[in-house]
Amino acid sequence: MPHVATSPTDLLATIAPSAHLDGDRLVVADEAGFRDGAIRDLAWTAAFSDDEATTATAQWLVWEASQELGARSASIQALYEARARGEVSGFTVPAINLRAQTFDMARTVYEAAEAGGVGAVILELARSEQTYTFQRPVDYATAVLAGAVAAGWRGPVFIQGDHYQFNAKKYAADPEAMTEEIRRACRLAIDAGYRNIDIDSSTLVDLSKSNVDEEQRENYRRAAELTALIRTLEVDGVTVSVGGEIGEVGTQNSTVAELRAYLDGYRRELDALAPGAKGISKVSVQTGTSHGGVPLPDGGVAEVKLDFEVLRELGVVAREYGLAGAVQHGASTLPDELFHRFPAVETAEIHLATGFQNALYEHPAFPDELHREIESWCYGNAADERKTGQTDQQFVYTTRKKAIGPFKRRLWELDTKDEILAAQRRKIAYLFTELRVNDSREMIERYIAPVAVHRPIPEGLRGAVAAG
Repeated sequence: MPHVATSPTDLLATIAPSAHLDGDRLVVADEAGFRDGAIRDLAWTAAFSDDEATTATAQWLVWEASQELGARSASIQALYEARARGEVSGFTVPAINLRAQTFDMARTVYEAAEAGGVGAVILELARSEQTYTFQRPVDYATAVLAGAVAAGWRGPVFIQGDHYQFNAKKYAADPEAMTEEIRRACRLAIDAGYRNIDIDSSTLVDLSKSNVDEEQRENYRRAAELTALIRTLEVDGVTVSVGGEIGEVGTQNSTVAELRAYLDGYRRELDALAPGAKGISKVSVQTGTSHGGVPLPDGGVAEVKLDFEVLRELGVVAREYGLAGAVQHGASTLPDELFHRFPAVETAEIHLATGFQNALYEHPAFPDELHREIESWCYGNAADERKTGQTDQQFVYTTRKKAIGPFKRRLWELDTKDEILAAQRRKIAYLFTELRVNDSREMIERYIAPVAVHRPIPEGLRGAVAAG
């Protein structure tokens, strides 16, 4: 079992066989040993230490290790610009939401990517997922980067903030307060090392308005405002990739008129706020899916009627405006035989989340006793979310994600996790093949050159070094 250090001094002693400090820099003396053992102890300490100084030290050491060993956080902006110019095509970038077992899942993703020559893969977490998975941006970025290091990964690590979403009710009550929540979320994400953020103000679309421009106005106005903010937060010359959204997932399908109204209005607003600033690199649309899928009374998931023609048509329009194309959300519960169709219609990016959560909870190796504990937790802590007419299976299916945070350490330390992770890796490798991102490593290297960013040593660690 990985060691959770009790102090910065203990943490330095833990990694001492393979790494040490030289002034304010981490030196990895034994790369194989560090990747095989020390990085796991750092990840566990960052995730589970109760001491603030020790947590901060572990986070810093993971970040510095990622810089030293070539697994650096990066923006996918340049690749998406190349796609808009028509220089690359025929693939769909998977954006995988890691809710549970984040360190080991990230390691698994990058091991599969290495085996398939994959460079075009994003790891993301939605703003709403931060709360119930107990992962602030710094927690998530640390676990992802540690997993990449453990996998032996050398290359860009695309960490994305997914669905930085406006709550429509809160916005109606106090627009400025709600917008400030998203501003703060963007600042925290960039501070944590995220270089890709999806702004979702599509919840502000008002279909009761007289025309599509009016319907989309609050959406594009707030998206432009947040893009302008993000451009002021960028560091070391790295352009953060920003995504927009025109149709909330689970509502009616998006149209060309809506997309053009959004993109035209967005550009006007952004030019007024920050003349010449780079805008969004992609746009999410609604094509018939819903987040998490639609659970059936027996606990299964309903078949989705997804309109690929909408994706194709809107992608063409998006590229006219200099974007990489359209983005598909809510796709991880789709049948396997559909995934090859996304690159066929030039879908730029596809978001995958609940399917991996389901593969964890529903794997035969997942302990029955833990299943029962999680179900009991749902009944005791999420009863107010139960919808009229839901069966017990439907209720548990829709709320068990909320147990990921409370059971975080249990899930990270499952005795049977290797068997489950092996199944996850097979699914990830399958998706890489179907989405045609195998052998994309060379393409990524052609367009993306991650910048080394070193951070100031934490005061708690500095004090421990001085005392030692």
